[in-house]
Parts: sequence; C-alpha cells; structure tokens
Amino acid sequence: MSQLFKMAFRDLGRNKRRSILSALAVSIATTLLIFMASVVRGEFRGALQNGIRLQTGHLQVRAASYDENKVSLAWEDLVENPAQVTDQLKALPQVVDATPRLIASGILSLGDNSRGVQVIGIDPAAEANQIFRQGVIAGEFLAGDDREGVLIGKPLADKFALNIGDRVNLLINTSNGDVDEQLFTVRGIYTTNVFPYDENTVFMPIAKAQAFASAENHASLIFVLLKDQEQTEPVAAALKSSNYQIVTWQDLNELSVQFEQFAGAYMVILYLIILGITATVVTNTLVMAVYERTREIGILSAIGMKGRRIMAAFLTEAALLATGGVVGGLVLGGLITAWVSSVGLAIPAAQGVTGILLGDKIYPYITAQDVISLTITAYVITLIASLYPAMLAARMEPVEALHAQ
Repeated sequence: MSQLFKMAFRDLGRNKRRSILSALAVSIATTLLIFMASVVRGEFRGALQNGIRLQTGHLQVRAASYDENKVSLAWEDLVENPAQVTDQLKALPQVVDATPRLIASGILSLGDNSRGVQVIGIDPAAEANQIFRQGVIAGEFLAGDDREGVLIGKPLADKFALNIGDRVNLLINTSNGDVDEQLFTVRGIYTTNVFPYDENTVFMPIAKAQAFASAENHASLIFVLLKDQEQTEPVAAALKSSNYQIVTWQDLNELSVQFEQFAGAYMVILYLIILGITATVVTNTLVMAVYERTREIGILSAIGMKGRRIMAAFLTEAALLATGGVVGGLVLGGLITAWVSSVGLAIPAAQGVTGILLGDKIYPYITAQDVISLTITAYVITLIASLYPAMLAARMEPVEALHAQ
C-alpha cells in the first residue's frame, strides 16, 4: 500500500499545475456544496424561528371550535377568561411565558388610502412580546391602559407616510357581526425585519382590543413559549383537553416545513450538477495521465504488475486528489459560512411570500450531519469519476502500450 502512495505522489507531481487545478476543482465544489446547504438551511431555519417568535409560539391554546382561517370573534370560538388559563400554563416548569392574544381582521385608512391589516390585541407587559418592544424604532411601546394608541410596522408607516402622533382610522368586524371603526393615535413604529409581517400587523393593548371588538374577557388564543422546543409534544399531550384544542408549532408552520422539503429536493439536483462538473475535471485529468504514461504502463504490465494493481494506483491518485480537494473545501467553505453567518446575507423584501416569514437577511447555518454527508458525497463522486481512466489503464495490452508513441 505504501508503494502505491509513493507512486501516486510521484505521478501527481509530474504535472503539478494540472494536479493542483484538479484538486482546486474539488475544493470549489465542496465549498459551494457547504455554503449552499448552509444558506438553504439558514433561510428556512430563520423563517421557522420567525414564525414561532412572531405568530405561532411553540404551542397555542384555542377554543375547540376556533378556525384561524375565519378569524372568528364569536364568543363560542374564543377562549373565555384567558387570564385564568395563562396562570395555569405559567405554573408549568417547561413554560417560559403564556399570554393571550385577540386577533381581528381590519382595515386601516388615512384619507383616500386604505389597506387590509391584522389587528392583534396583546398584553404589553408579557415576556413573549419583548420582540416587539425591542423592535420599536420610533415613538414608544404600548401601555396596558392605553385606549387610543396603536403600534404599526415600519413598512405600513412608510406606505401611509405616518409619523408618531398621527391619527389613523381602524375598522374591524366585532363579535356580534357588526362593523366598528375608531380613530387611533400612532404611539410607536416597530420593525421585526420581517417585511410581510410588519406590513400587515397592527398592535393595540388587549383590553382595548376586547372593548373594540366587543369580545369582553375573551381571547382568540393563548400564545405559549417553551424553554425547549423539543418539549412541545410532551407538553401538548399533558394539556390535552376536550374544552380546548392544543396546536403545536409543527402544525402551525406546516407550510414552512413542506417548502423546505420541496426546496431540498431541488437542491439535490443542483448539488449533482456541481459534482458532475467536478467529476468531469477529475476524469479528464486522469485520462490525460493515462495517455501520457502509456509506455510506462506497458513496462509495468510486462514486468508482471497485474491490471488490478495498475487500477489501484490510479484510484490512489484520485483518492489523494479527493482528499486534498475536500479538506481545502471544508476549510474554505467553513470560513465563508462563518463570516456570512456573522454579517447575514441581505435579500430583497419578500413581499410576495405568503405563510413563510422570511426576514430581510439570511444567516447561513450548517450542521455536522450536513458537513459529513456532503463531504462523503464529494469524495465518493470523485472516486467514481476515476474509475473509467483507472480501468482504461488496467486493460491496456502490454505489447500495444510498449509500442505507443
């Protein structure tokens, strides 16, 4: 075996430029695979975390008849006395916070301009709403006893040219099926860096939302955050009740999960195209080496070296190319991924995406499993690419090889 490695090193050194370029092709391919995988995983990981932090929580407790697609405010579809339910949930050791939210469909208008929005009544003091408190970029956050103020997203403020203190008209459907509208003052402008969410969501204190929607002491849902995402299913099972429906983040973010799987299938095709190009470079390198060393192969065959050993010699060369290329790709891919992860990869505002909360930046994220699987794939494809030139060398007839020019 040591003799094969010595031969492989010597043969690769005959044309160092070509060998380096071949190893570089493998390095670039490995780098691209790692970076692309990290971007895709980071994109959907970020979208899922945005969905959990902003919309769904790890769990939601709802009335048994509640349907989020209808955004019903009928009392029978709401959680009665939500404070009592949240107190019970907060007593669980796995729960970070549980807070009621009242959700209504509405229309925000100013002059001749109007836009459909989602109006959410929140408890301003709840820890789960800290993300909105920290996101205030102008004005101030809501107070629990505020009866005239609203918090709007930056895209919505830009669209209507709104500033702090401006008055806007909000119209919503109430629990009894009527329509009510009132003037509100813009107390603050926030951003979560998730354009689709910020553009369509208006917040007000839950006490005011209940009065506005005639939903006295009722909430659409209880938003629950857990200490550990992996505890979701056990906690959901423990809370199971005939009076309420317990919905997990997996169910509420089903579109994100499915879209990630769908995108993953397309990424596999792209990975194979990149590896196919790399395999072509490696094959070409070794085929040229075979023809350059035809007489040498004939001499080795004439003195008794068997075809399988000649084949093993070329496979060893490919293994060395693959090893150098993959190691270089791991280093380069890791450095690039780490740097982009620290600064983020800016993307245009995802205005047309529905149901997936993409932020304005992607933070690449790679797992050990991704690195191992992509490394093995790149290595194996490189070795497979060397089979043809190795077999070509092994099958040469000694007499013909010796007479080659």
